[in-house]
Amino acid sequence: MQNSDEHLSIAQIHRRLLLQGALTLAGVPAVLAQTEDFGQFLRGLWPAARAAGVTRETFDAAISGLTPDPAVLAKPKAQSEFTVSIPAYVSGVVTSARVARGRAVASELSHMLERIEQRSGVPSELIVAILGVESNFGTATGGADVPRVLATLAFKGHMTEKLSNEFVAALVMLQQGVPRHRLRGSWAGAMGMPQFMPSAYLKYAVSFAGAGEPDIWTSQPDALASIGSFLQKSGWNPALPWGVEARLPSGYDFAAYDLDFSQFRALGFTGAGGEALPESGAASLYLPAGAAGPAFLITDNFEVIRQYNTSDAYALAVALLGERVAGRDVPRAAWPKVTPLTTAECRAMQEALTQRGFYHGAIDGKLGRAARNAVHAFQLSEGIQPADGLATKSVLNRLPGR
Repeated sequence: MQNSDEHLSIAQIHRRLLLQGALTLAGVPAVLAQTEDFGQFLRGLWPAARAAGVTRETFDAAISGLTPDPAVLAKPKAQSEFTVSIPAYVSGVVTSARVARGRAVASELSHMLERIEQRSGVPSELIVAILGVESNFGTATGGADVPRVLATLAFKGHMTEKLSNEFVAALVMLQQGVPRHRLRGSWAGAMGMPQFMPSAYLKYAVSFAGAGEPDIWTSQPDALASIGSFLQKSGWNPALPWGVEARLPSGYDFAAYDLDFSQFRALGFTGAGGEALPESGAASLYLPAGAAGPAFLITDNFEVIRQYNTSDAYALAVALLGERVAGRDVPRAAWPKVTPLTTAECRAMQEALTQRGFYHGAIDGKLGRAARNAVHAFQLSEGIQPADGLATKSVLNRLPGR
């Protein structure tokens, strides 16, 4: 969701400075979220809002009459990208209808997308793919009242500090002149065609024309430029792809996962169709469905996509949708059937791998790159082949204490 500093207006720079003040605070004490008084909780956000440059007038107007949203509290906390297998998630995202619509959008907006790609360095097909996944190409942006949603979730203790800061960021938007009626979005607080949280809007949203406040709600050019801006400022490297589908050499021992492309080439890796890999650049072997499924060599750009949504399934689905939008048939290899672990089983695996010293991340039931590498290291230590890093029930049952 962003673009280069040279295109920022004075108002955008000022907005960014205000945001930095809002998001680097110590945070609202979590104990406030446990009180039964929603109004007291909201009033407790005033010091953070004031530090971010919000006036008392704006603050009082925003919280006046605000009540908890009971519909939000009924929403499930589990996200599908963390609770279904990657093959199932990818197949649900990369549909023939979405590919066709993505190609039509890419064709219709080709000149605009070319300019955005030149500015951001991000492939236009990936930008189109994110728009497709986030809001069905701008047609499904959500109608929930974002400040109310954020305040409700924070009040009930769902990531209280993070969402309290997002509420303050929404107030900063109001202070900067964004109309109150614009703050509409998903039940989780994401807004507009790119589904930006308020902090993301303040940091990354840009106007395609380079003037005026970014309109990510009704302007497709601003929405697409803002997605490019997000990825660029999150560290996108134009010299590398997000990754490539790879063909492993016969007899590969799965010992090395993180090498330079040149080293993978020397080991006998090629592209899925036998083509040569990029000459250089850091890459990591990623087997999302295990050794029996498609193999990818992913770069740091894959991790940049994950900044949009911290899920391997999401990042891979977006990347593959972008490939299909661009007319490339990826992956070539077929997906095998994979039985995903439950969230409870994922937590149990993280705990067991932590006890063995292989895993050093959060015990949150979400298996990402750190957990994948930990499973790989455990498999190597136990002589399990193929050591493909895939978290399965058989691996979980091999861990001590299971």
